[in-house]
Amino acid sequence: MKAMDKEAMKVQYQTFAAGMKTLMLSTIDEHGTPFISYAPFVKHNGNFYIYISKIANHYRYLEEQPGVDAMLIEDESKTANLFARQRARFVCTARNIGNTGHDEIFAQFEQRFGKSMMDMLRGLDFSLFELEPSEGRYVAGFGQAYDIDLAADKFVHVNRDGHSQSAK
Repeated sequence: MKAMDKEAMKVQYQTFAAGMKTLMLSTIDEHGTPFISYAPFVKHNGNFYIYISKIANHYRYLEEQPGVDAMLIEDESKTANLFARQRARFVCTARNIGNTGHDEIFAQFEQRFGKSMMDMLRGLDFSLFELEPSEGRYVAGFGQAYDIDLAADKFVHVNRDGHSQSAK
């Protein structure tokens, strides 16, 4: 992959990620069954941050099993079709970081979702989780997929037939 292609792909991915307001989380419940839900998020310093209620199933699952898949999808109406035209899926480690401090992150939530909404949620029993993505796969249209490692700044093209949803 040429350096110019890599830079263009990074810009395309960053534009894509900046437009997303929710991500899809996939964990395993207490019975070993996959559990999927959606959460509002912001990105900050390479990590995803989600704000979820302590009564939500995902709160308990993330506390008990910090390994989680996170997926951004081009259009939420297409989530029934996991082969939506544009998506990025990451293996993440989740960590509950509480509600104290994190002013920059909460300011981003307020900017994306509105101050009144965030004031309401902060008055409820919610907590902030940090999702640290390790590696993942970005699919930029049918047949074009890139394995990405954001920490190492790597975008590696995988061939057109090697980007199934079950991989990574």
